Amino acid sequence: MKVEIWSDVMCPFCYIGKNNFEQALNKLPFKDQIEVEWKSFQLDPSLDPSKTQNTIEYFKEKKGFPDAQAQQMIGQVAQMGKGAGIDFNFEKALITNTFAAHKLLHLAKKHNKSNEMEEALFIAHFIDGKNVGDSETLISIADSLGIDKEETEKILTSNEFNDDVNKDITDARAHGVTGVPFFILNGKYAVSGAQPAELFENALQQTYNETVSPLKDLSNGENACDADGCSI
Repeated sequence: MKVEIWSDVMCPFCYIGKNNFEQALNKLPFKDQIEVEWKSFQLDPSLDPSKTQNTIEYFKEKKGFPDAQAQQMIGQVAQMGKGAGIDFNFEKALITNTFAAHKLLHLAKKHNKSNEMEEALFIAHFIDGKNVGDSETLISIADSLGIDKEETEKILTSNEFNDDVNKDITDARAHGVTGVPFFILNGKYAVSGAQPAELFENALQQTYNETVSPLKDLSNGENACDADGCSI
């Protein structure tokens, strides 16, 4: 059973959604049968990768929010984060273009470490206040996961994985995705937003029952034929 998740590194609801999803996943007896594939999505591709802003500045400039409203919104998200086991550090978080970080995610996928990379990037951005648009920072993060520094530097200074990132974004539009996180469960159901763990658990169970779980024979097996003959 496959779960595709569209996410952006600088989206706090994506981090909350990830934790809630994983909490639900760990309760399910078939968790080892679920393949998770992280997909790229950019909330603001217009951002200059050579510049950073703090979260308050970004909301005031991009969204037109007054200082008090921006502070209130951040406080509410921080409270949601605590409920998911995350201590957001919005005062240190640096808003920047995340395209390079998404390239790193595709490199990690090649090494079967995409989930670890997603978590590492969230921690770097939301907890440690690191610039996830900076090449040296990204190389260091990849190195911490055992990915070769030279390979990371090569993909960050070339067009490698550019098409993969753009394809994810195009696929998202084709599915009607306008915000993240966005989950597609085995190509059958969708879950949008940082939903509670209970909702994810129920959605995963329902999807598994309908698309993966073996058929249950409600009859007694009579009046049928097989290779050994017929029974009445």
